[in-house]
Amino acid sequence: MGSQLGYTLATLNASLNGTSAVLLLLGRTAIAGRRVEAHRRTMIAAFLVSAAFLVSYLARVLVSGTHNYPGHGAMKALYLLVLFSHMLLAATVPFLAIRSLYLGLHRRFDEHRRLVRVAFPIWMYVSVTGVVVYLMLYHLA
Repeated sequence: MGSQLGYTLATLNASLNGTSAVLLLLGRTAIAGRRVEAHRRTMIAAFLVSAAFLVSYLARVLVSGTHNYPGHGAMKALYLLVLFSHMLLAATVPFLAIRSLYLGLHRRFDEHRRLVRVAFPIWMYVSVTGVVVYLMLYHLA
């Protein structure tokens, strides 16, 4: 049961990461088009989806622990490169996302813009590489 639930949660995690990436792109597009309210709603949704991911990820680790990449050679090296860069940057996303959301919601737009120049690409990278790690570990290995 644990391994099936672990796989289901891993699939949910990848779906949440992918959804977060789409919402981030939609939010970026909305603000580029000066659709501030659409941007606000979309970025709040991206934040909530990412928070749901974090809860689901912790549940998956509790249920099935960590997993070793079953492959070897160049593919394993590529997997580890993607995984470690993902993990390192993922540790920053909650702080960057919370601060970005706070600044935006409190209309501190100059500070918000400065921060999201760094936060957006990191959050996007983490969302996309979360899906890549899932695909490499569960479907391509």
